[in-house]
Amino acid sequence: MLNLNEIQLRILREVADLHKVPEGAYNIRANSQSAGRQSSANIEITPKSDVSGLDIHIKPNTKNESVHIPVVMTESGLKELVYNDFYIGENADVLIVAGCGIDNCGTQDSQHDGIHRFFVGKNAKIRYVEKHYGSGDGKGKRILNPVTEVYQEAGSVVEMEMVQIKGVDDTERTTVAELAENAKLIVRERLMTHGEQRAISTYTVTLNGEGASADVVSRSVARDHSFQKFNAKIVGNAACHGHTECDSIIMDEGRILAVPGLEANNVDAELVHEAAIGKIAGEQLIKLMTLGLTESEAEEQIINGFLQ
Repeated sequence: MLNLNEIQLRILREVADLHKVPEGAYNIRANSQSAGRQSSANIEITPKSDVSGLDIHIKPNTKNESVHIPVVMTESGLKELVYNDFYIGENADVLIVAGCGIDNCGTQDSQHDGIHRFFVGKNAKIRYVEKHYGSGDGKGKRILNPVTEVYQEAGSVVEMEMVQIKGVDDTERTTVAELAENAKLIVRERLMTHGEQRAISTYTVTLNGEGASADVVSRSVARDHSFQKFNAKIVGNAACHGHTECDSIIMDEGRILAVPGLEANNVDAELVHEAAIGKIAGEQLIKLMTLGLTESEAEEQIINGFLQ
């Protein structure tokens, strides 16, 4: 696939499930350079002229198409900041696959900071998948700091899948969304940390229009001495519905902090937050161990099921 080495190809499979050049529009970024780019009849990808990044324009009424924009980094000490703007036309229905993987075998920190902005037209629908992955046996850290801004017009739907399961040493994920009338936002975050890793997730969702709704759910596992913070705030400025949920498993010496935030500025704003943090139940382990699994195997089975 394109001009990528075996490590870069492996990372692409991890973060974007790409085993070959994708159909449709794509931009693959490797070590701060474009490794391949293609637009389609309905999706145009152009590089920005003033900063590093892309403008992605999706025509109105575009259906059943996708755009892939994964990032791979394999050079120790490389740090970059990328700006990508998406303009989704009215009534479009598309899949957007992003994600970043860092393989660091050196002594210097490697870092990718990405700022993605989505301008979603009336009655448009997008499914956005963002996966983060780290590997490499070097002492340098793998750092990812994504910022996602979502601006939804009336009747639009945005589904976001945010995944970080392995190898990222430090991350601060910031997501901001503003919704007009009858717009809907659905977020599903899956996260696991281990070692001395740190992961901060901050969501601020503002429901400005009548009938707007948001459902932000995070499932996470903190192992070893890792730390996680889930900070979710929903602001209701109209007759709307908002829900946030943090469901976490804590293991070893891990630490988890859940910070709910609800702000109702309208008498008909219905806002709910739920949070649960606990260890794996002993009876779950015992049940699986009676089937022949070791304790560690039983733990892995439970965690894998929990993070599905």
